[in-house]
Amino acid sequence: WTASDCFTNFQIGTCCRQSHERKAMTDDRSTSLLESGGGSRARNSTDTPSLSERDHVRPLHTPTSTKLENNDERFEEDYDLHESTSDETDIYYVKQRRGYFSIGFSFVQTFVLGLMMWQCGVAPLDVNPMVGPYPDALNYWGAKNSVLIIDDGEAWRLITPILLHAGVIHLLCNVAVQLETGAFFEREWGSGKWLLIYLSSAIGSSCLSAIFMPGQISVGSSGSVCGLFGAKLSEVLCRFCEARRTRQQRIGHEVRMEQCRGIMCSVVIIALFSFIPYVDWAAHLGGFLAGLVVGLMAFAFSVDNRCWAGIWFLIGAALTIIFFAVSLNYMYTEVDPPEEMRDVCEYYRSYFPDYECNCQLNNGEN
Repeated sequence: WTASDCFTNFQIGTCCRQSHERKAMTDDRSTSLLESGGGSRARNSTDTPSLSERDHVRPLHTPTSTKLENNDERFEEDYDLHESTSDETDIYYVKQRRGYFSIGFSFVQTFVLGLMMWQCGVAPLDVNPMVGPYPDALNYWGAKNSVLIIDDGEAWRLITPILLHAGVIHLLCNVAVQLETGAFFEREWGSGKWLLIYLSSAIGSSCLSAIFMPGQISVGSSGSVCGLFGAKLSEVLCRFCEARRTRQQRIGHEVRMEQCRGIMCSVVIIALFSFIPYVDWAAHLGGFLAGLVVGLMAFAFSVDNRCWAGIWFLIGAALTIIFFAVSLNYMYTEVDPPEEMRDVCEYYRSYFPDYECNCQLNNGEN
């Protein structure tokens, strides 16, 4: 299998659709959605919607191909099919139709890699086996570089690495996960919650990378993707003891259990890719832990029981503060990054005599 095959064959979104052939269904009107982290509560089957609303409650697929010419009759037929087959088809409700930020980030990451390779050239495979630009180009565009973050105050490098990738192979692996699993999570959670977890995981991944791997530059959105996995585990943990009295509650619980198993597969595969050039295991671990603690806060109020919701929120808030405070404080006070990483171009020239510095600006020289 190729790297892309490994990721796409273990996507959590795919796992979620296997066992009971569930159909994801969306309702963009906030009044019909009860926020519950992993999805939305189904519309009460006794509430007959108005004619203008019925198109929003149709399942994505119905077991008939009957087409009626009259629009009113078509809507009535679809709604009746939904009601009559509700006992035969499990429908898992999500918050929105698409994962807008998942798609947007994937587009930007692809565009940035293409622009880097066009501007700075493609490095030989002995320098970058991921089929991508030279390391100085990655550094120039905002890769995690501990000496520049800690000594030069370039804190923005804690976030910008998620927009960069070491090469085409690296990009395909991460984008495959984002457009499948990441987009499905965004549809479940909503874009706001997804973005909060994605960006906070980016900071956490860069912090641990700077602490444990200060002597190398690193890039990639895999730390943020691991954060999404950690947040999903937090959601499962927060909602594990929820009552499962209604059909939709039982469906939601089963889907989250399947997602949990899928996450384990994906985490194992990502761990195998933690040691490729310019990608480090510390970034993956940091992203996962950040997503886990932030997820406890984010999904606390998805719990039906208010008492447990408050408890989970306090636990999540405390762990989030501890994680980021300890990480940032240790990074800025205890880590002594190597000075040679200040000039990435010269650093790699010492290892590769034919190394070309095409992008990094150093003392006015390209």
